[in-house]
Amino acid sequence: MKYIKYMLVGTMFGLVLTKTEAVSWFRIQEMFRFQSFHMYGIIGSAIVVGVISIQIIKRFKIKALGGETISIPDKKFNKGAIFGGTIFGMGWALAGACPGPLYALLGAGYTSIIVVILSALAGTWVYSYLRPKLPH
Repeated sequence: MKYIKYMLVGTMFGLVLTKTEAVSWFRIQEMFRFQSFHMYGIIGSAIVVGVISIQIIKRFKIKALGGETISIPDKKFNKGAIFGGTIFGMGWALAGACPGPLYALLGAGYTSIIVVILSALAGTWVYSYLRPKLPH
């Protein structure tokens, strides 16, 4: 019962992704072919909202839903992020979905997305297995 607020936030996130067509394979393909500004507008808006939200969290010391202090450590550049980002982008372009809307697509009835979810989980497992051997 204590996780109901997280379920509600996740459900709202899925609804927003669906209503803005951020889960649309067609919209994602348009973006990767530079044929439409739609997805770039959504991503750009998300970046602006994220930057403002982080500044508000830091300045007003806002706590998480569970009452825990939110700590946002500074990030250092890691050249491995270029390789990882490239793999992520290729998977996004091939699948037509990034990890955010996968479950929204499943909830909307697109059962073929199960293959993508399983592939994403397998990729996460492979990374966790290889992580100690990778340069960080």
